[in-house]
Formats: sequence, C-alpha cells, structure tokens
Amino acid sequence: MAINRASISKQLLPGLNAIFGLEYGEVENEHVPLFEIENSDRAFEEEVLFTGFGNAPVKAEGAAVTYDEASESYVARYTNETIALAFAVTEEAMEDNLYDTFAKLRAKALARAMGNTKQVKAADVFNNGFNGAYTGGDGQPLFSASHPTVNGTQSNLLTAADLSFASLETALTTIQKIKDDRGILVGGSAESLHVAPDNWATSNALLNSTLIPASGTVSTLGGSQAATNPAGWNDVNSIQSMSMLPKGVFINRRFTDADAFFVKTNVPNGTKMFVRAPLQTKMEPDFDTGNLRFKARERYSFGFSDWRGFFGNQGN
Repeated sequence: MAINRASISKQLLPGLNAIFGLEYGEVENEHVPLFEIENSDRAFEEEVLFTGFGNAPVKAEGAAVTYDEASESYVARYTNETIALAFAVTEEAMEDNLYDTFAKLRAKALARAMGNTKQVKAADVFNNGFNGAYTGGDGQPLFSASHPTVNGTQSNLLTAADLSFASLETALTTIQKIKDDRGILVGGSAESLHVAPDNWATSNALLNSTLIPASGTVSTLGGSQAATNPAGWNDVNSIQSMSMLPKGVFINRRFTDADAFFVKTNVPNGTKMFVRAPLQTKMEPDFDTGNLRFKARERYSFGFSDWRGFFGNQGN
C-alpha cells in the first residue's frame, strides 16, 4: 500500500519544525570482525573438510612403508537468501509535501532497515550457536562438546562461566591446544574477544589492565585490621602483557545473551559471509497510479565451515 497524504498529514502543513524518528545514526557493520567475507556467483556455496593424514609411524629396517588414507568429511553449505524491502508514495503526497524531505528521509530509513536485518542475521549465527536445532555440516551446532572427527570427538564449547580473568585464561589455553581431525595440533591462537554490551567494561579491564583486574576478597591485616585486598592485585596481567588477543575486543549490540562471550581464533574458513549480490536501490514511478516506488535488495548468506574458528562460552 502506498503512503498517502492522510498518513503524513502533519508534513503537509506549514509550521512543522522537525521530523524525528528517522535521523538515527547509521547501522554499524558489526558483522565484519566476526566473518570472513567472500563473493558468491551461484545460488549456494559449499565447502568440504579434507581430513589430511595422521602422524607418521616409525618404519623398521626392511619393513614396508605405512600407507595412510585422507578423505573428504562433512560439507558446509551456504544458501544465499534474497533480502528486499520497498515503499511507495502517492503522486499527490509527493506534490504536496512542503519540506521536500519525504523521500530522502524514508530512503534513509529503508537503508537502516536493510542494514539492521544484515546485522541481526549475522549475530544469529552466534545467538543460535549453542542451540542443537541450528547445526552445521557435521551435524552439531557451532559450539559443541561433540564435534565428530576421525579420531573421536572434539570441543569448542567452553565450560559455562561468566567472563572473568579465569574463564578467559581457560579459553586462551584451550585454543592453543586445537587439533585437526587426525589429532595433530594446528598451531591455533586467539585473535579477538567478542561480547554483548553488558560485558563492555569487564572485557576492557581484562584486555587493557596492566595488572590482573581485582576480584575483591577480604583479608586481615595486622591482626584486627580488616581491609579489602583484591586477589592478585600486584600480579601481571599476562593476557595484556603477552598480547594474547592482538585484535582486541569487539562489542556486538545484537548478541542476545548478556553472559555469553566468544573468542575468535586464527583457524581459517571458520565463520563466513558470502555476498551474492550487494545492496542495490532503485526508484521508479508507476505509470498507472503515479506512485513513486523505492526498493532495496541484496543477496547473501551467513554460516560456518570449520568450528575451530571460534570458541564459545554461554556464561552462567
């Protein structure tokens, strides 16, 4: 249905000082630090895991060499979706608008709506990351303690705990022990921390404090004198001093779990976004009605291939 004069009656009268509600800031591209972004030229993209070889055994003198087999494992599929939104304005509404801002403001609102949709879809990969109903190519959710491999199961699901020095230290230690499907260490290391807005202060303290952030315990000083003595108050913050998270911390406003946090690793082909068609906008008049129509459209997909690209903690 086209927007007509009745729906914008105040904008047709002199004396209107401002139109508000459509002048909010731009939607930030919070998906960029979460995903590897690639172009797509088909309806869907597939990525397959190749398992590689195991450790080489000792060959006894005169004995035959051992043969190993490497094979394809699971396939991760990315199906590109079409995202589109439009609005129309009657010819009379355009003619009678006294402020010449109608189309401009609504075009901006259209862009914001498209941008927000993209950010919500990107964040949902993580918001649904602990949910068994949203699985990847190996039949497990993004964060699972039971990712199947050639040599048993592996985990990128951290023991549930709120963000703290201890829980982040555990995550960083676990990431250094990442193995491939054949049980060989991949040389993994953490790159960045990703949190909801509720953890902005805690994450900043953990990454940027020179000393370990205080946990606040009570001790007795000089017999009867009690004082607050933060545990480890003079210990070096090894996370900061050793640059264990070289790309820092990123806040995502669309993470729905205030307690959850995620650590991105240097393992390639983890979470990905494929762009099939970038954002395009069109404007055209309708000959029969005279309505002016505005449309925005793009095609993309979000998902994950190698779960080793992220380790997640759901928090308490």
